[in-house]
Amino acid sequence: MPTKRAFAMVLAGGEGKRLLPLTDDRAKPAVPFGGNFRLVDFALSNLVNAGIRRIAVLTQYKSHSLDRHLATTWRLSPLLGDYVAPVPAQMRRGPRWFAGSADAIYQNLNLIYDERPDVICVFGADHVYRMDPRQLIAQHLASGAGVTVAGIRTPIELAHTFGVIETAADGVTIKAFREKPDDPVGLLDAPSQVLASMGNYVFDTRALIDAVIADAANVDSTHDMGRDLIPMLVEAGKAEVWDFAKSDVPGATARERDYWRDVGTLDSYYEAHMDLISVDPLFNLYNAAWPILTLPEPLPPAKFVWEEEGRVGQALDAMVCAGVVVSGATVRRSILSPGVRVHSWAQVEGSVLMHGADVGRHAVVRNAIVDKNVQIAPGASVGVDSEHDRARGFTISEGGVVVIGKGERVDA
Repeated sequence: MPTKRAFAMVLAGGEGKRLLPLTDDRAKPAVPFGGNFRLVDFALSNLVNAGIRRIAVLTQYKSHSLDRHLATTWRLSPLLGDYVAPVPAQMRRGPRWFAGSADAIYQNLNLIYDERPDVICVFGADHVYRMDPRQLIAQHLASGAGVTVAGIRTPIELAHTFGVIETAADGVTIKAFREKPDDPVGLLDAPSQVLASMGNYVFDTRALIDAVIADAANVDSTHDMGRDLIPMLVEAGKAEVWDFAKSDVPGATARERDYWRDVGTLDSYYEAHMDLISVDPLFNLYNAAWPILTLPEPLPPAKFVWEEEGRVGQALDAMVCAGVVVSGATVRRSILSPGVRVHSWAQVEGSVLMHGADVGRHAVVRNAIVDKNVQIAPGASVGVDSEHDRARGFTISEGGVVVIGKGERVDA
């Protein structure tokens, strides 16, 4: 099927409460990731790399940062009719916000009517992964299903955190879709695993239109894709699953073939960053055959200065972006975003520093996420004494990661 007849709707309206304080004033899909990127860049890159270039990004909460990123970064060719367009809650169906992900589509049915696509990709906006949507679409068209859900094999003990897909004997037809079950059923060929929904779907256009209209009329519905819409299509016998284990992306190694991370908590967000910096990374940002796209800032190369006894500017097992200056300091197992400054005798270990963060002389930062434009004063410490950090009002994750909110100052 020509991809020009596919239309994508990216669901980017989530609040991301579990990522506070990173989502204090930005939507979850706009949260920076991996130095240069925003979370939304991963879904958009997968779609655009596959040739799906008519994309509506449905936004809602704290959307200014996200809208600005889409406007400045994701300009496709209007000559060819390609676009990535942010679509806020326009209240076309009455004076109300989106009541859920299914309602977000219902309130924007005019976009579907205008585009008249054969299939519609409905993707989440806040996961880290590579996928070629054409493979998902190919199975969907061959089967004639109303919806095909992308599923990933996950340990059964994690089933309570996902929407879980139970298949019929053929391994493809979905016989049940259960949201965060307490009594999951393992796969026939792998009893210790379940198929978890990745939050990515391909719909037959008519099936999606009919389903969201029926859902909108159901007063008992929560108007959610996973809780309501997909189970409706499962009950009608119109739902199938595509196993992400079959994914084949150009340039991807076997090690990262089925990599997908839901970075919905501070710990999962931190761990996904740590996945990037090993010698043989679990997720390889350097795959030029299927790049993760974003707009690079006009910054000079990173710089490392001073080489004298006890004062060497160096970064080890780290990713360092443009515009960074490491001046007589040591950085280990960390990611430094554009414009970060780390001054003499400072130590940064196991941390994620976002744009413009400044670490003063003799300061120590360990196991921390430091948001944009944070000022860490000379001699200050973060992540060294958890009780001291907690007493200063800093957020500490369940895994012990200290998080400093945007623009804060950390005094000694």
